[in-house]
Amino acid sequence: MNRLITYATTNPGKVASLRRHLEGYGIDVLQEPLSIPEPRSDDVREIAEHKVRYAYGRLQRPVVVLDAGFYIDALNGFPRAFVNFALETIGLDGILKLVDGKPRACEFRECLAYMGGELETPRYFIGHVRGTIAPEKRGQKQPHLWSDLGLIYIPENHTRTLAELTGQEYREWSGNKSTPESASRQFGEWYDSNGR
Repeated sequence: MNRLITYATTNPGKVASLRRHLEGYGIDVLQEPLSIPEPRSDDVREIAEHKVRYAYGRLQRPVVVLDAGFYIDALNGFPRAFVNFALETIGLDGILKLVDGKPRACEFRECLAYMGGELETPRYFIGHVRGTIAPEKRGQKQPHLWSDLGLIYIPENHTRTLAELTGQEYREWSGNKSTPESASRQFGEWYDSNGR
């Protein structure tokens, strides 16, 4: 019988991603579409801590949350955890203009936080996924992507954006053990090895 974990998010793409990473561990993911206020911070761990404490306080059951940021090396890490603000204001075209003529190295940084009744403080799992920014938007927004950044983000050791990958190719990339360990996979290994 599979174990069940609650994921507090309104984003179905994030839920699908977590399910893919946890399927090998016999863990089912139940989405709880909880709207969670976020503190103003550029630190994904600090935001994840606030979110998981809020979600656990409201739901009173073991829960995970995720916060992610997008960090562009040539822009001193901009937009960091302010991805949604950047997309709503300058959009992908603005980001592309900012990196025009500059090195295009970047990374997604994510923090998955878990809190359950047996823990006094949240447990954190940090992932880094390196890549580069494409010269222009490429591909189409697809259900397996949880951000429009997939239209400009090219994973390390690839030549196409995430939005150019088919659903199967994306699953193979995101589940590839040779890619940097994702926060979701780290959580799955910890959850499984601790007998939860």
